[in-house]
Amino acid sequence: MNNQPTTTAIIVAAGRGTRMASHENKLFIKIHGRPVIAHTWAIFNNHPEIDHIVLVINNTLHDAFNDIAAIAGFKKSFSLVQGGNERQDSVWSGLNTVPESSDTVVIHDGARPLVSNTLISDTIHAAKTFGAAVAAQPVPDTIKESTDGNFISRHLERNTLWAVQTPQTFKITIIKQALSKVFESGLSVTDDTAACALIDQQVKLVESQSPNPKLTRPQDVEYITSLLNER
Repeated sequence: MNNQPTTTAIIVAAGRGTRMASHENKLFIKIHGRPVIAHTWAIFNNHPEIDHIVLVINNTLHDAFNDIAAIAGFKKSFSLVQGGNERQDSVWSGLNTVPESSDTVVIHDGARPLVSNTLISDTIHAAKTFGAAVAAQPVPDTIKESTDGNFISRHLERNTLWAVQTPQTFKITIIKQALSKVFESGLSVTDDTAACALIDQQVKLVESQSPNPKLTRPQDVEYITSLLNER
């Protein structure tokens, strides 16, 4: 019997996608004949370091996700769990479905269908060493802060700024402790690494060497399609 710790991927796929300005769920927009979520799912299904997949979804879409798995022929074990009102609620639901054998979780946006195998592996290895890791890219543009939306209020040093993406990968004990603190404090966080600050947990930056965009707005469909064409 294999008692080695395992790694679970949590794919967050319960968002409403309000910025897409479309009645269609953005994860079901077809690119190359497959829904966006199928492209994302396939990457983790085929990744050798991922042992199980938890998909956090809208509770009305169980049949649709089961159909995707059947049509794509996904063989890796997976479970479907209902999402919550906020991202942190959805992630918490996913964490509570992770197999007991897993000591590491890779949390990823369902709307990022271009994440590389290398980036996934790099965040896993970093999380096992440091406890928490996040995919990110240095910000290439000069960034200004505006408190009123009209005038510059602060000049930021570009060399210290990183754009955070997913996957965000953790030892499961750490992310559970961090999110518990978020709920206890009555706070709302927009990404999982922000919770780590509440327990003084450092997060290792893992540079993403290739495009890893998130499908957010209508114009992103063309960009993601072109990147998939290149692959």
